Amino acid sequence: MDQESKIFVAGHRGLVGSALVRKLRQYGFENLVFAPRSALDLCNQSQVDSYFSHHKPEYVFLCAAKVGGINYNKNAPALFIRDNLLLQTNVIDAAYRNGCKKLVFLGSACIYPKEAPVPIKEESFFTGPLEPTNDAYALAKIAGYFMCRKYTEQYGMKTVSVMPNNVYGINDNFNPKECHVIPSFINRFCEARDANLPSVTCFGDGTPTREFLYSEDLADCLIFLMENYEDPTIINVGPNREISIKDLSGMIARAVGYGGEIHWDSSKPNGTLRRVLDTSKMDSLGWYAKTSLEDGIETTVKWFLANRGTYVRL
Repeated sequence: MDQESKIFVAGHRGLVGSALVRKLRQYGFENLVFAPRSALDLCNQSQVDSYFSHHKPEYVFLCAAKVGGINYNKNAPALFIRDNLLLQTNVIDAAYRNGCKKLVFLGSACIYPKEAPVPIKEESFFTGPLEPTNDAYALAKIAGYFMCRKYTEQYGMKTVSVMPNNVYGINDNFNPKECHVIPSFINRFCEARDANLPSVTCFGDGTPTREFLYSEDLADCLIFLMENYEDPTIINVGPNREISIKDLSGMIARAVGYGGEIHWDSSKPNGTLRRVLDTSKMDSLGWYAKTSLEDGIETTVKWFLANRGTYVRL
């Protein structure tokens, strides 16, 4: 890419997409095109075709997705697989037919088998059953990756498929019925602090471990890969730091100033017990995440508190 290149960011108002827009502008890229959902429904093929035909972006970052936490995935699997398949198919195909030079597809670490050896290497892909609590979302992301790879093989369109671990940051989705673990904890501990509740009960037993990647770091990585990586096979990206959900809850409680007790409801699902990525492939390219989990959570909490009450996910 050069600074005059026309760049389309799908999902520009979401967690990763908004971070990507900020990072692109920080790096001097100003010829950015995007549209709100009210003007461009990525699940609508005719709208996507018309938009790409008119704008003809040279580079595409496909960050748009229907995402959510374990409970939302469990309760709305049909919506997860439908919406993600539709929007991915529409954007990837329209990008190819309108001369896109390169497309970066944002996947997810949930594409890997539930029992994959940890840390999870790219070679573990498609070697076993998925975690059932988010298999609909995972299958959609798997299909998106295969579509990118086959468009590279058949048509020569350059694609990169990036598989990050759990992403968090400012402009995350804090809807209690939909959100992932970090915004869920921030929300709940803020409410408990304000109401002077003596305790908060969280799902599971707190023993599963995860990695959490700050959205600004992921945005920087996507730009790096767009400019420096040509392989259509999947590549992992993560922070190389593992933490238990129980320790994470304590970190977030301290960040928001909640001092009550944290209890665990082991009748609720844990999800995959350990999901840590092997990032050797990414490391060999010379890119590493820069933001510590403590700093990222502190920034996210400050943003949430400043926008609490007025924040609406669009």
